[in-house]
Amino acid sequence: MTVDALPPPPDFLPETSPVSVADVVPSASRSRERALTRQVVVRRLLAVDATGKLSSVHARIAAESAGVSVRTVWNWLAIARRSGRVEPVPRRGAFTVTDEFWARLSELGGNVAALHRELTGQAACGPGQESAGLVPSLGTLHRAVRREQQAGRVLQGVRPGRGRVESAVYDRALADLALPGTVDEAGRAAPVAEPVPVVAPDGSAGFVPLGVRLYVPGAQVVATSQLGEVTEAIGHTVAARGIACVYGDAGQGKTVAVHRALGLLPRRVPVRLAQVAVKPALPQLRAALLTAFGLPATALTNRTDAADRALIDAFKTPGVLLVDDVQRIAAPELDYLRLLADAPTTQTSLVLCGAGAERTLARAPALASRVLTWQHVPRLDVSQVPTVLRLFHPLWHTAAAADLLNADETCARGNFRTWAKITSHAYAALDQRPGTGADRALLDRACSRLGPNP
Repeated sequence: MTVDALPPPPDFLPETSPVSVADVVPSASRSRERALTRQVVVRRLLAVDATGKLSSVHARIAAESAGVSVRTVWNWLAIARRSGRVEPVPRRGAFTVTDEFWARLSELGGNVAALHRELTGQAACGPGQESAGLVPSLGTLHRAVRREQQAGRVLQGVRPGRGRVESAVYDRALADLALPGTVDEAGRAAPVAEPVPVVAPDGSAGFVPLGVRLYVPGAQVVATSQLGEVTEAIGHTVAARGIACVYGDAGQGKTVAVHRALGLLPRRVPVRLAQVAVKPALPQLRAALLTAFGLPATALTNRTDAADRALIDAFKTPGVLLVDDVQRIAAPELDYLRLLADAPTTQTSLVLCGAGAERTLARAPALASRVLTWQHVPRLDVSQVPTVLRLFHPLWHTAAAADLLNADETCARGNFRTWAKITSHAYAALDQRPGTGADRALLDRACSRLGPNP
């Protein structure tokens, strides 16, 4: 993007996160930080180049790590090969763009004139600031932004197209570079949070993302047959690039099943989560979708045409958009999802999940008629209860099947979340009275803690 092609000033300038006049003062510390990043990246590229394995994938990873364009990385490398210099030569007396300045420019859609008006207005409100010479002229701002763009700096929200690379090639190049935050100096992957283990009734193991509330130490997510059906349904829907609705009563494990199904998709398929508020208005829903795709929601939320174009472009990418708790969204806003899904260029699959989601979509028949897969998540079957609970927590290994079935009939009624709560109370009671077993008296006591409507 060139400065001459920057979009016109937006009709609405957000009042949040304003840039003060002091934000445009040259910052030596930030310049040193960027220079250090360049030195690290170029030295690693030179080291890989010395082995004869340097490729465009290495340059792409280095550009993503440094926050610059791939062309800039190749220019850095050419300078280092030619002169042996890995650090930049600062321009004396030139105006420097700070990180705060660049972030605000991104929120304004790259509109330099709008940013200059905002800075000038703030300086006029501050006594004595206009005489301090801290606000550069409009021409100086344009030249400073142009220099940053020519140096490879990219405005947020601008995502240049990238060619697809096989995951094995990408991972091998990542290990070659050993950049901070990816792998350590020995080439080992950086430590990440371990996922929650999944234990199936047949003894097989898998994983789901963290965030499942199990209420008690030592509990495990169990891969039930219901969870397997959700996995199969979502896999088919994503392959067909359609819309799926996963519904059922609260506490049945819908979100766990959906997350596990999405986790089993090929690793290069992007999965995005839209977090919606209760009864969101259309601008709020639009902002949630923009945020899910990593687009500048603050700058686009109240620019309807620009936001719609940005979302339609985002939906062109094959992937999955998960909207959990879809029952919070009213019918007019659901129809906005239908318009996005109906665009001829849409390649993104929609997964709509929530308790009572089928009743919510019934109030939006245009969207409901486009749902490819309806997947109900039922309660645990009576025959499943003893086996599933013993896989869920070791506490139930010694419990009699008749006692577990009685508690399920009188209290839990096949609801997995209710059983997690019962397990938590039983675990606490056994901790206070070690040596006792999980008998009917313990189950009755745990169930009594759940209130009249467990």
